[in-house]
Amino acid sequence: MRSMTFSAALLLALAAPAVFADGRCTGFKWDVSKEVALFDTASLALPAGKSAEASPAIEPDRLYGLQLQPQTEVTFAVTPGRSTARDGSFAGLALLTLKTPGNYRVAVDTPLWIDVVVKGQLATVTDYQGQQNCEGPHKIVEFDLAGATQFIVQLSGANAASIRLTVTKTPARAQ
Repeated sequence: MRSMTFSAALLLALAAPAVFADGRCTGFKWDVSKEVALFDTASLALPAGKSAEASPAIEPDRLYGLQLQPQTEVTFAVTPGRSTARDGSFAGLALLTLKTPGNYRVAVDTPLWIDVVVKGQLATVTDYQGQQNCEGPHKIVEFDLAGATQFIVQLSGANAASIRLTVTKTPARAQ
């Protein structure tokens, strides 16, 4: 009986997603080593904008610590792609300038909704994934950011006022 219990526990442990002791998951389907490395760096603290005009500038390959605002105080550039309005949620905006258009990942350390606005429209999401109980990163969304160099990153529906965020160019995938 004892060996059956041990065997069952071992099987459950092997079936669970692999998690580092520091809380970061290894179960992402892509190579996220660049994002994990950025989440190991010191973040630059910035207040997220309540409107596009009052938003901080961010750039790829840097970790930011954004202080979000109560969602009821944020004026989005366009309606978020998902309704996230609920009492006590937080939101914010940031301006992203890219030197090279293409596919980019936006990674965050907490559950929230991520949109990118380009020329008054929501950018196309090409893929996404997340890992429960992971913080560095927790969620990554890939966007097609071709055809422009200026974007608005919209964050909504967050449970926490402080988040960490990074933007990275999507690496080429093996065919």
